[in-house]
Amino acid sequence: MDAAVELDAGADAAGQRLDQWLAARLGPEISRSRVQALIRQGAVSIAGKPVGEVRRKMATGERVLITMPEPEPAEPQGEDIPLDILYEDDELIVVNKPAGLVVHPGAGNWTGTLVNALIHHCGDSLSGIGGVKRPGIVHRLDKETSGVMVVAKTDRAHRALSEAFADHGRTGDLERAYLALVWGIPQRPTGTVDAPLGRAADRVRRAVVPQGRDDARHAVTHFTVVERFGEGQKEFTTASLVECRLETGRTHQIRVHMAHIGHPVIGDPDYGQAFRTKANRLPEPLKSEVKAFSRQALHAWLLEFRHPTTHLTMRFEAPMPRDMEELVGLSQVLNRH
Repeated sequence: MDAAVELDAGADAAGQRLDQWLAARLGPEISRSRVQALIRQGAVSIAGKPVGEVRRKMATGERVLITMPEPEPAEPQGEDIPLDILYEDDELIVVNKPAGLVVHPGAGNWTGTLVNALIHHCGDSLSGIGGVKRPGIVHRLDKETSGVMVVAKTDRAHRALSEAFADHGRTGDLERAYLALVWGIPQRPTGTVDAPLGRAADRVRRAVVPQGRDDARHAVTHFTVVERFGEGQKEFTTASLVECRLETGRTHQIRVHMAHIGHPVIGDPDYGQAFRTKANRLPEPLKSEVKAFSRQALHAWLLEFRHPTTHLTMRFEAPMPRDMEELVGLSQVLNRH
């Protein structure tokens, strides 16, 4: 049950910011960032009304009510979430992650993740080397990216797979390939984007940054145009289906790199917003389908790696999910106009 704390503002509170005043009154057990989160979540009320602004100025005599939610469990709990299992043995499990599923618990997603599903399915057999909230996880896919993932069930497998992913397959057998629907048609049928990535201004997104910047990380993506849509049809917006292969594995790498060369992933809410209006130059029903597409059209279709104990090369493929498949099918109509 949630606990409530009531505080009365004295004369010394007048003019102070709400978050600063609360942090001082609640003591060192609750950090200022935690106080700010509580305010934004609507857990702080004044005169019976939730206050969502952390910078709100206090006035003498105000009564502040803080509803303290029960703490989240320290460890993720198993949840009966269906898994599309491509392979499983005593060392590892390979799954086809659907779009919309977060990989591991974190801010705003403490339940309903792939980790919760794996704990329910695997019990105590997941490797603990990845940490309490990331048991068995050696690589990840964005929430709205679908496709093949491998998860370690033993510490031995976790170490071996982690080393392979950290090395990006340069000295071993690791191959990752993605399919992406992008705006426009690249000038060349194949190409390489070699551009360092760092944090963008909002610290959640990534951006291409100068090589010398402190947070710059080497990032290389190779792409091949698989199919072109609307080529030569000047009345329509063009698009392409491309295959991307990673030489490095940075956060949002494919999405940022394709946007950097002027071909953002269709549906990408972070890096493709400037291209949303291009859907207006598409014929129906493709126009409506693209406008309604609620995620980046990106799918990890191939994962190949060396098994950590048998040392055999393991190759797994996942077909495009239905939403992307339908989008490709509708896009092919452009070529028949």
